[in-house]
Amino acid sequence: MTAAEENPCLPKHVAIIMDGNNRFAKKNQMQKGDGHREGKTVLDPIVEHCRKRNIQALTVFAFSSENWNRPQFEVELLMKLLLDTIHEQLPRMEKFNIALRFIGDRSRLSAELQGLMLQAEQRTANFNSMTLTIAISYGGMWDMAQAAKQIASDVLTNKLDLDAIDTDVFGQYVSLGDLPAVDLLIRTGGDFRLSNFLLWQAAYAELYFTETLWPEFTVEELDDALAVFGGRERRFGKTSEQVHQEKLEN
Repeated sequence: MTAAEENPCLPKHVAIIMDGNNRFAKKNQMQKGDGHREGKTVLDPIVEHCRKRNIQALTVFAFSSENWNRPQFEVELLMKLLLDTIHEQLPRMEKFNIALRFIGDRSRLSAELQGLMLQAEQRTANFNSMTLTIAISYGGMWDMAQAAKQIASDVLTNKLDLDAIDTDVFGQYVSLGDLPAVDLLIRTGGDFRLSNFLLWQAAYAELYFTETLWPEFTVEELDDALAVFGGRERRFGKTSEQVHQEKLEN
């Protein structure tokens, strides 16, 4: 049993929308793209701290389906930074025994990036101290549409019975279906929306919004978010009295 399972106040799965890079650059009168470069360096201490806190899974939103609509310069820079990030993360994943995974529509990515992503996944597949997932060219609606398409295919080929489809079965077809559901979803940058991120997986996630821009996000504020999570009552449709009684019985 992991520490997260022993301590219900600790989330098993944390997701982060890493927002505010461009506003950080403007705030500090930096060149275009420098905010993204600064933001890339923040991920390492966050990953290490999640591992120290025995978080089972960390999923970060690096590039959304809608981000393809950004200026070409910015898209090309983000793709370059993603390549750099994977190169830099691989030795760290091996050092800390962390599995590295990617979710999203890979068809629009370069062959070089797709190949590196696959290599990283294969090299770290058996690591089990934590799972770090980077969402690239990802959207929650795309994710559910892909799941529906695969389910339809399996029904047509008699791999799946139509009457067997329920929320549990559907959940096995979306990205990260083998990981715990998202318990805590953090968004930096001051906006109060999910932006099409992990819509299925975060259905019952506790939400934590902060004005802090991603390049300024620290492990101390991560601990603040974890403390807020620990102080919330998660009822999953039940009453407070039912939740309290279940705690007493357990």
